Amino acid sequence: MSFQVALSFEDGITRFIECRPDETVAEASYKARINIPLDCRDGACGTCKSLCESGSYDGGDYIDEALSDDEAASGYCLPCQMTPHSNLVLRIPSSSAAAKTGAATHSATVTAIEHHSATTVGFTLDLDERAALDFLPGQYVNIAVPGTDQSRSYSFSSGPGRRQVSFLVRIVPGGAMSAYLTERGRVGDRMALTGPMGSFYLRELARPALLLAGGTGLAPLLSMLERMSTEPPAHPVHLLYGVTTDQDLVHLDTLEDYAKVVPGFTFDHCVADPASTARNKGFVTGLMDTGTLHHGDADVYLCGPPAMVEAVRGHITSLGVRPASFHYEKFTPAVASDPRDTAEAAA
Repeated sequence: MSFQVALSFEDGITRFIECRPDETVAEASYKARINIPLDCRDGACGTCKSLCESGSYDGGDYIDEALSDDEAASGYCLPCQMTPHSNLVLRIPSSSAAAKTGAATHSATVTAIEHHSATTVGFTLDLDERAALDFLPGQYVNIAVPGTDQSRSYSFSSGPGRRQVSFLVRIVPGGAMSAYLTERGRVGDRMALTGPMGSFYLRELARPALLLAGGTGLAPLLSMLERMSTEPPAHPVHLLYGVTTDQDLVHLDTLEDYAKVVPGFTFDHCVADPASTARNKGFVTGLMDTGTLHHGDADVYLCGPPAMVEAVRGHITSLGVRPASFHYEKFTPAVASDPRDTAEAAA
């Protein structure tokens, strides 16, 4: 028996290893040729100190100078001493390059291209080696646009447990991936993707959660919800989904389905266009108050365009509420000269 340990590095690269309950995370990492920071290996120096964001473990033996009681109570651990009791997610205090590792490249075949609306298209890939690509719900990969020398970054809209992986793309005039998917993309085409990457991913839910999506920023939240459908949360989860026009609304039926199978999950949506037929007109900030944020006792996950992300952050500040944790990702639609269709993750 072994457990899966996700090592999330400072540069956004995530690597997955298998670790037995009778070996330390550091030992398993070195077997996988991943050199996480280490000096003593005896729990004496604290060089490998990392934050465990999900899972349970035995912290092992160490001295207080390496890891204080307060740090241990806050989730910090020493990979050179800890042994897993479950799957783990660790935030490692170094870059992947320093650990002599990096993101892996994977090959896949396009199995579906689906036009959800006039502004949004989705596509699905079947990976040649599905087991070689693990990811955390919310993360993204860089995808090479077929027939070009460009790549774009997209968050998974599907969960880690599926055989095939899916993505959502906002159609942008002049966008490299937009042009491929709407003009020449075909089932059977080959694609190369690199990852997973990003620090925007679902942590273990220790309290109520508020999910906020702007446009195709819904994609990583769908991935999180798929995980919740198989690993039900112990706390309520509410999602607010905002778009510009009615034609930007996609996957409402999918959200309805999740509301039926994820205990405690509810959602609402709004449309900024005054001419919309939606019940709620305006922005997601109009649907947020201190109660929505559980007066601060909430984990917040936010993904959308920069203006929306900054508006939400400012609104939360104006309410005088500080969420227990706040994870966000900004994305910017790319035009021909831009290197990406989504932006860097921030959390």
